[in-house]
Amino acid sequence: MLIKNKILDEIRAGNISLIFRRWKRAGVKAGGTQMTQRGVLGIDSVAVVTEKQITEKDAKAAGFASRKHLLADLYDRDEDIYRIGVHWVGEDPRKALRSNDKLSANEIDEIIEKLKKLDQNCQRGNWTQLYLQMIHDQPNTHAQILAESIGLSNLTFKPWVRKLKALGLTESLRPGYRLSPRGLTVLAAMRRK
Repeated sequence: MLIKNKILDEIRAGNISLIFRRWKRAGVKAGGTQMTQRGVLGIDSVAVVTEKQITEKDAKAAGFASRKHLLADLYDRDEDIYRIGVHWVGEDPRKALRSNDKLSANEIDEIIEKLKKLDQNCQRGNWTQLYLQMIHDQPNTHAQILAESIGLSNLTFKPWVRKLKALGLTESLRPGYRLSPRGLTVLAAMRRK
């Protein structure tokens, strides 16, 4: 679920507690969380509603001046309307993770073992060190260029980089990526092995 920074800031401030989306099927689950570019959202509730069920109170809780404004903002397509209750959970835990480059030998071994499992569970073979090295060598390079350099589409490439990001090894830039301090430490250890 893509959410504009302005809306995320209002959720964080406690001014917005509802989001409305048109979807074919729910993109989030009640009780779950959603990682966003600003931090982590908690998903309190997810319900399919009709336009008639949306109230003025709902509109205000979603940050709109009126129900009419909320409805005008929803895409006009033949999909269900979802009312999603949200709250701010906190900062992106990957931020603290990626800045931690003071890793013990055991921690480095555990991370490398996780990378080996990612390699083994992929038909592509050993990709993790290749991606880390490529990002190291070409920081701030648009993802499309990186993807094409290894014969992949951008849509195929990006989810794999997200796996590295989840381990705190990369950071997103505009454009492209760079290795985090943690990623630099792990790549150096992988080169030595």
